[in-house]
Amino acid sequence: MELADVGERTKAIVAEVKKAIVGKDDLLERVMVGILAGGHLLFEDYPGLAKTLIARSFARVLGMEFKRIQFTPDLLPSDIVGSHIFDREQGKFVLVSGPIFANLILADEINRATPKTQSALLEAMQEFQVTIEGETLPLPTPFIVIATQNPIEYEGTFPLPEAQLDRFMMRLTVGYPDDESEVEILRRRLTRKVDNVTLSPITDASELIAMRRAVEEVLVDPDIENYIVSLVAKTRTDTNVYVGASPRGSLALLKLARANAAVHGRDYVIPDDVKEFAVPALVHRLILSPELWTKRVNPNDVVENIVQLVPVPKVQ
Repeated sequence: MELADVGERTKAIVAEVKKAIVGKDDLLERVMVGILAGGHLLFEDYPGLAKTLIARSFARVLGMEFKRIQFTPDLLPSDIVGSHIFDREQGKFVLVSGPIFANLILADEINRATPKTQSALLEAMQEFQVTIEGETLPLPTPFIVIATQNPIEYEGTFPLPEAQLDRFMMRLTVGYPDDESEVEILRRRLTRKVDNVTLSPITDASELIAMRRAVEEVLVDPDIENYIVSLVAKTRTDTNVYVGASPRGSLALLKLARANAAVHGRDYVIPDDVKEFAVPALVHRLILSPELWTKRVNPNDVVENIVQLVPVPKVQ
């Protein structure tokens, strides 16, 4: 696939997903940019805002195998990756694969599972493989994890460790729809007379891989590279931040900026590509200073302030 075709294919994919998701055009484009950049996504928002529907819709439109895992306190790692079970007919142990063997995984309410179960995703998200009783097995390609968590319910939950948060390329919020969009949601439901929205596949796994390869052709000026490093480095020295973003954050910002340029029909990155994804790419990688916890400072504001402080390069 040519780089010029990536933007057109993205528009077609997002347009099809918009049949199910109303009034969230910018969010859907960001999700698609994250998928093109090869990352995993974390949705943190209130119940009922279509987080699950977004994941299912993208899986359908992208023509990929979709599995949903509902995380609960009694969920075991073997329930995710699978295990060996003795088959009496064959007289030997056979592998029963878990739901993680799919292209797009929805880890619903991921923070409700214990840390041991959450850790079952670490190897999968970073190495794109799982190890079951000493046997290492590759996961399908592409492999994408979209996880959700509720930011207001903490009883019976286990906060994600920093190491696992760092594996997510972006943390996104959906937000409530405006009045006009919510009315449109009701109208569409009345018109189709069923809850489910029928979506058509626009592409498939092999074409998505080709789109990702095309994104690798996007040019990045050395000044843009320095700009990304300056932003991330500032998170490590800002007085409001106790622990800043790691080089994995720099790489995430680079990948997202390149994918965003491709989506908008450019074969080069501009500073606005970096600025647009600074918050979703970095906010979950920071630990704020303890004195700010009681003041309930919004981490998004901290990152946005850093973006304002770091000089923007003038790229020709």
